[in-house]
Amino acid sequence: MTTKLAAPETPGSTTTAGRGKRPRPPFGVSVIAVLAVLIALFALIPLGYVIVMTVATGWDTAVELIFRERVGVLLLNTVLLMLVTVPLCLILGVGGAWLVERTHLKGHKWWAVLLAAPLAIPAFVNSYAWVSAVPSLEGLWSGVLIATLSYFPLVYIPAAATLSRLDPAIEQSAASLGLGAWRAFFRVVLPQLRIAMTGGALLVSLHLLAEYGAFAMIRFDTFTTAIMVQYQSTFNGTAGNMLASVLVFLCLILLLVEVRSRGSARYARVGSGAQARALRLPLRAYQLPAQLFLIALTALAFGLPLTFVLRWIFSGGPEIWAADEFLPALLQTLTYGLAGALATTVVAFPMAYLAVRHPSWFSKALELSNYITSSMPGIVVGLAFVTVSIKAAPNLYQTSALLIAAYVLLFLPRALVNIRSGLAQAPKELDEAAQALGKPPLLAFLRVTLRLTAPAAAGGAALVFLAIVNELTATLLLSPNGTRTLATEFWSKSSEIDYAGAAPYALLMILISAPMTYLLFQQSKKAAGQ
Repeated sequence: MTTKLAAPETPGSTTTAGRGKRPRPPFGVSVIAVLAVLIALFALIPLGYVIVMTVATGWDTAVELIFRERVGVLLLNTVLLMLVTVPLCLILGVGGAWLVERTHLKGHKWWAVLLAAPLAIPAFVNSYAWVSAVPSLEGLWSGVLIATLSYFPLVYIPAAATLSRLDPAIEQSAASLGLGAWRAFFRVVLPQLRIAMTGGALLVSLHLLAEYGAFAMIRFDTFTTAIMVQYQSTFNGTAGNMLASVLVFLCLILLLVEVRSRGSARYARVGSGAQARALRLPLRAYQLPAQLFLIALTALAFGLPLTFVLRWIFSGGPEIWAADEFLPALLQTLTYGLAGALATTVVAFPMAYLAVRHPSWFSKALELSNYITSSMPGIVVGLAFVTVSIKAAPNLYQTSALLIAAYVLLFLPRALVNIRSGLAQAPKELDEAAQALGKPPLLAFLRVTLRLTAPAAAGGAALVFLAIVNELTATLLLSPNGTRTLATEFWSKSSEIDYAGAAPYALLMILISAPMTYLLFQQSKKAAGQ
């Protein structure tokens, strides 16, 4: 006589485990999909604005404005900038992460923080410092220098977090099969960093497409600087809209490359026992060159900008510290940063969940919609929101809610990439096991998946906060009357060549961003279980 064993019914679920069917996902996939679709439709508002303006321009005028020598020059500048900068950021980010997490680098705990520190310095503040140091800086290679030093932490942080929790048993298996350290790194470790590398490279590329202030200071023309010039001269000019449409096309190509490179492999570890600590390789004769390399990198990316900001402050004297000017800007920056980071993290969750737990062409299409919007310059997103709000919801025009909505669309990928990486390393089998033991789907999700993903989500929120603190163009366009943030005040002063007056705002932006950078470091350690 045989007895059939059945798993207990999961409260609130019509599907049971143990009968050849998977338990229903938390919240229900259909509810999450509906939320993700609504978010994607909202994210497509700026793209719709560009399309409508392009159609309204007319085919003949559009062809005339796009296929001209000026657009060719901008396209060449932008493509060359990405082709040189992104590989450099990957080399510096992954190389730095490997030295810190997998070698006997002396002071590796300090280097782990110092390599993330340049993220606390906005790219346009970095450019301001470099122009102060070398006034003749201009052109492509100056742009590559400043962009690489500003953005390589976007690769380093996710790569270090992934390396620190990578199961060393995989490398030990490779070693037992006869692979040396270098061959094991390229054939075993590097493929495990695929999500972190492709996500980081995408973030760097999107920043390069959208950055304005850093390149304007060194007089290097890209699509974004050209669009800003068009809008500043004609406001909502037809030529600017055509340039924005080309920029969106470039972004689409980037997104397709990233999706293709990401692959569909799983990176979560499921097994008995605790994960062993990774073995660190001895550097021996390479210890001194590694230390010198890291000293030079952090000195150029963090030390030099901080030095010149302090130099301008000392040269300006006490009179540049007017409390009635910088205190309102400081409070408004903190308020917008915290509100925007929280809203963006919540909005990113449905997208990330679908992408990791239910990958399909549908989830990839939803992700693409967000990346396209975030790649657009802040001024294009700002103008789209101005036009739509005036026509559809005039009460929202120049309100804080509309400004925060623009922040969410602009910086959603920062939270999305981190949460997606965290979800990819949270085994869904644990969530299913919790449901099979009687936990409702929502409770199982909160106690298992959300807890495992929380460090990555906090890292993403910190990245969004940093971006909002440094955001310039959308804030200028959408903020309520009388709003002043640190970034807008800095840009106003530096545009008037008042470098000493701009220095306090630059220093405050760095001081606000530094704790967030340290939080990123702490969260990466928590993700590694350290």
